[in-house]
Amino acid sequence: MASRRRDCPEGSSPPVSHSLPLPAPRYDQLLFWLMIGLLLLGWIMITSASMPLSQRWQHDPFFFTKRTLLYSGLALLLSLFTLQIPMRIWQQLGVPLLLLSLLLLLAVLVISPPINGAARWIAIGPLRLQPAELTKLSLPCYLAGYLVRKAEAVRQHFWDFFKPLTVMLLLALLLLAQPDLGTVIVLFVTSLFLLFLAGAQVWQLLAMVASGGLAAGLLILAAPYRLRRITAFLDPWQDPYGSGYQLTHSLMAFGRGKYWGQGLGNALHKLEYLPAAHTDFIFAVLAEELGYVGVAVVLLLLSLLVGRALRIGQSALKLGQPFGGFLACAFALWWSLQVIINVGATVGLLPTKGLTLPLISYGGSNLLMMVTSVVILLRIDFENRTVQA
Repeated sequence: MASRRRDCPEGSSPPVSHSLPLPAPRYDQLLFWLMIGLLLLGWIMITSASMPLSQRWQHDPFFFTKRTLLYSGLALLLSLFTLQIPMRIWQQLGVPLLLLSLLLLLAVLVISPPINGAARWIAIGPLRLQPAELTKLSLPCYLAGYLVRKAEAVRQHFWDFFKPLTVMLLLALLLLAQPDLGTVIVLFVTSLFLLFLAGAQVWQLLAMVASGGLAAGLLILAAPYRLRRITAFLDPWQDPYGSGYQLTHSLMAFGRGKYWGQGLGNALHKLEYLPAAHTDFIFAVLAEELGYVGVAVVLLLLSLLVGRALRIGQSALKLGQPFGGFLACAFALWWSLQVIINVGATVGLLPTKGLTLPLISYGGSNLLMMVTSVVILLRIDFENRTVQA
């Protein structure tokens, strides 16, 4: 006690304990919570948009809600394993993942029964998987690894520039056989973006863009249903009960939503007026129920998600982690393209392409791949922070 009185005289305050500063987080917390927030928002909107269709098809208004929870749980469970895989292992998995994608795309053409004129799904027990979604992950992994090994050759030799595009063309042929032109566009633009990031010559990129545009035009002219989508996009009100049916009802849903929306669950056009209300046109239901304010919030969250991916990719490239940098930038472009194409089709700025809104639209395979890509991005950021430390 005497010792204590000497250290702390009567009437004086005890010495203040200066604790050490808290350690910096080992992962990008904003990116993690953006993913969780968008998943929760997607679950709410899928529940609202799918209830009439679920009741008619399955006599269970929460059928698609339960399946979304199943896929979300599976994706989060898989993420616990994915997060432990170092990026050097992902670099080695680029070619095996690409071969797996090719085998699954071949298998889906052989064993998958057509649904609405398209053979895209493989049933595995209660799950229905879409191999095309795996290509959005496997091709960037392959291309990022290729560019790490051949970046200098890509800048100097046309064959080294064109070689990865032959792989993309092979995937495109199998995807067009399903048919799935939307995924082909995403893969093509992502491939050119990565080559541009690696320093490919501008004339080579312009030649590929011109070739891709010509091929897309020929594909549209060769398929009457694609041509109808183009004409419907240009003037949907010319045939509002035929080719322009989806777009006109989507635009009317936006009109009903106004600034603050009709309220969650109060959308009119989800009552089977708007086809694919819980998948391709869920953004129209969101606009009708949450209004322009809800639309702005969702677009802001998705923009932040893409922005974090670009920032992590830039950081990885600066820290001498080229594989992680290329892959993060590829993910950012993939997500951006899906948002632009989905929202553009919903508001009539682009033709309908059947691409989902990331982390919000219903779709098990897309949800699995989206969550996996975000978790890989968290791993890239973790390794960036480790190098900086």
